[in-house]
Amino acid sequence: MTASEETSKPLIRDFIRPAVRACPSSMARQIGFSRISLVDDLGSPNVASKWTAGGGELRISISIGGRDGHDIAMELLLCLGQALWQKLSSGQLKAYWLLLDSEFLAGIGGEIDEDALREKRALLGGRISAASSRRLERYGCASFAGSAAEYVHSLWHDVEVVGGPEHLPAKELRRRLELLEAWFPPDRGHKLYPKSQDAAY
Repeated sequence: MTASEETSKPLIRDFIRPAVRACPSSMARQIGFSRISLVDDLGSPNVASKWTAGGGELRISISIGGRDGHDIAMELLLCLGQALWQKLSSGQLKAYWLLLDSEFLAGIGGEIDEDALREKRALLGGRISAASSRRLERYGCASFAGSAAEYVHSLWHDVEVVGGPEHLPAKELRRRLELLEAWFPPDRGHKLYPKSQDAAY
């Protein structure tokens, strides 16, 4: 990880390192070697992060200007989830698509985060978009990346589940997190449900 001298040490100590440390070792291995750069900005106030993969490594740049530590760490986890989507095995992809299919059949309208909800609505916006493989891929990536980020987030510290029509219901959220837990078991002292199996999920 690289950062400018001006980068707040508490940001790295209290947010970035704990978030990265919560990432299960098996997930980190599947993503591969990563270089993380914390920068003041990425040339546009609307761009929070950029990443590229090539040459055997993942390079992530996160904009930290004017943002709080928790949001910066979550942006990093989202980038890792996007990169992991491209590294999933055929079996993992099939299992995740089947999970999404069951949610469609159940009429689930909400999603894990705003990006995934936007892509889901774009996919379901009409007959043409619903038949678009590009729209489907974008939605799959967004929903998986958000789910992977939330999974690591839940290992990092206790989280509060938000309800409502735009949010993924607790039952479906739990199914996604438990699928990720089966693929990437928590380690280094982290647990998905540290207090009780009767957690809010």
